[in-house]
Amino acid sequence: MSTMSITNTTLTGERADLLQALANARHFLRFTVQGLNDEQASQRTTVSELTLGGLIKHVTAVEKQWQGFIVMGRAAMAWDGADFSQMPPEAVEAFLNEFRMQDGESLEELLENYAQIADRTDALLAEVDLDTVHELPSAPWFTDKQWSVRRALLHIIAETTQHSGHADIIRESLDGQKSMG
Repeated sequence: MSTMSITNTTLTGERADLLQALANARHFLRFTVQGLNDEQASQRTTVSELTLGGLIKHVTAVEKQWQGFIVMGRAAMAWDGADFSQMPPEAVEAFLNEFRMQDGESLEELLENYAQIADRTDALLAEVDLDTVHELPSAPWFTDKQWSVRRALLHIIAETTQHSGHADIIRESLDGQKSMG
C-alpha cells in the first residue's frame, strides 16, 4: 500500500490540523474493512445498496473529483448541472458503479487506489492556497455559489467521516465487528 509522503511534522498550523483530520477519517474507513475478503467487501448487509468495497470506491472517486476542483475549479466537475434523468443510460450506470464493487475488483486494489488518491490530496494540501475560491458547479445539493479550497478540503473530511460511519454499520451487520466501542 502507498504511504503518505507528508506527515504532521512537515506541516504546521491549519494545514497540520486539516491533514490530521483527513488522516483520522481515512484511518477509520480503512480500519472498518480490515481482515475482509473480496466477497465480504462486496456483500450488502442492509437494505441500502452500499457495500464496504463500494464505499471505498465512492470515497476515492469523490476525493479525486474534489482534487480537480481544488486545482481547476468548476470545470473539473463532471456532473456540473447534470440532470440525471436526462443523462444517457451508460453515464448513469457509470455513476452508479462508483458505489459498487465490480466483479474482478479486489478490496486490496481499491484500498491501494484510495491511498494513491489520498497521497495526492495530501500533497495538494501542503502547497495549495487555501484561500483560493472557485465557483461551485450547478447542483441542487449546494446552497452556496462558491467554495474556497479550504472548504473543499473540509468537504472531503466530512464526506470521508460520513461514509466511515456508514461503513461501520455495514461491517457490524456483516460480522458484528465494530470500529469503535
